[in-house]
Amino acid sequence: MTKIKKVKTAYSSTISRRSFVKNTALAVGGISIIPRHVLGQGFTAPSDKINLGFIGLGKQGGILANYFISNTNVQIVAGAEVWYAKQNWFKSLVEKYYSEKRNISNYSAIKTYTNYQELIGRKDIDAVVIATPDHLHAIQSIDAMKAGKDVYCEKPMVNTIKEGRAMVNAVKKYDSVLQVGSMQRSWSRFIKAKEIVSSGQLGKIEKVIVNVGNPAKPYDLPSEPLPKGIDWNLWCGPAPLLPYNKLIAPEFVKSYPKWRNYKETAGGILSDWGAHMFDIAQWCLNMDETGPVLYIPPNNPKAVRGLKMYYDNGIEMVHEDFGRGWGVRFIGSLGSMDVSRKYLDTSPSNIITTSDTDLETLLKDKGNHYQNWISSIKSRKQPICDVETGHRSASICNIANIAYELNETLHWNPIKEKFKGNRLANKARKRKPRAYN
Repeated sequence: MTKIKKVKTAYSSTISRRSFVKNTALAVGGISIIPRHVLGQGFTAPSDKINLGFIGLGKQGGILANYFISNTNVQIVAGAEVWYAKQNWFKSLVEKYYSEKRNISNYSAIKTYTNYQELIGRKDIDAVVIATPDHLHAIQSIDAMKAGKDVYCEKPMVNTIKEGRAMVNAVKKYDSVLQVGSMQRSWSRFIKAKEIVSSGQLGKIEKVIVNVGNPAKPYDLPSEPLPKGIDWNLWCGPAPLLPYNKLIAPEFVKSYPKWRNYKETAGGILSDWGAHMFDIAQWCLNMDETGPVLYIPPNNPKAVRGLKMYYDNGIEMVHEDFGRGWGVRFIGSLGSMDVSRKYLDTSPSNIITTSDTDLETLLKDKGNHYQNWISSIKSRKQPICDVETGHRSASICNIANIAYELNETLHWNPIKEKFKGNRLANKARKRKPRAYN
């Protein structure tokens, strides 16, 4: 991993914004905060201003740029992307967003880079949004934290268990604020679901069924000629240097690219959606700092559903299709509840006591996961989906993939983060990164 000296972020002095925000409550004499009303309407005080850089300028990067421009008071100033054409696309897109959403017709502050190291080396960038393929999340996040940046990292946070623990350690070491993009925790319907489970309205939870997609598979796409305009070495990064195929790295695409399906670059749709739905199961069960201790795969070694997981308290969680799309079903001694992005209902129905009008409003509200991170940067408090949470939810997905691949019962110690008596499973907790810089 490339060593970068931690740099200080400055606006008009050598005092970093992070230290400035952190210490203003204690400051006396020489430093003072000028109230916004004195500066004028619409003016952002320097102490509140946060400059963002984006790493990964494809479909998801564009979606996140829209959220941050629409829902937060920050400034996007840079982007890094290995596709040269996407650099220009992102720059134009962000300028268009600023014109439409903030009425700034001449916004031209975006500078783009091919190598993210150049972006994180900039002293004027306070935080980064990482929207690259999963296999790059850990190395880019940790490098950014070393360089003094706070991080918004798309979910799933990491592609291996060891990467997750390394990110947790980096947040502590560099005093960083990291938000994971499991944004369902900010949605009112999932907050309501947690309230129902935590308050005991379902009784004692006995079983949780989580339906998400298939486990990852080894990369098997045929080699195609490498197109101009992409740095393929940087795209592969710490993963093996894979044969290029446009399905995993298209120049432009309306739907999501297929790199999520392969173990070298992701954890399958099991991890992609599991980082949402297993995450909700963990949250509602108050298991954010631990996870299941026993994983039992289905008898059929080719099965892509049927993995059973057991928490230390006896609650069973199953990766299974319960017929309603990606979602979570909680089964308790007094009733059950189904929750997803499309529904929230219980049996019996009167467990949800909210009025029909209030329920309709609740089901539409998606909160503001992005402002939650920005507010946390200013307060230096951890956000709603912090690094330990992201690590534990990703660990379930990673262990599930290992269990399906090995087709063996796994005994997991969530404190030591080791498997009992299984050398191959323990070996799969990490991967040796390819040297590519």
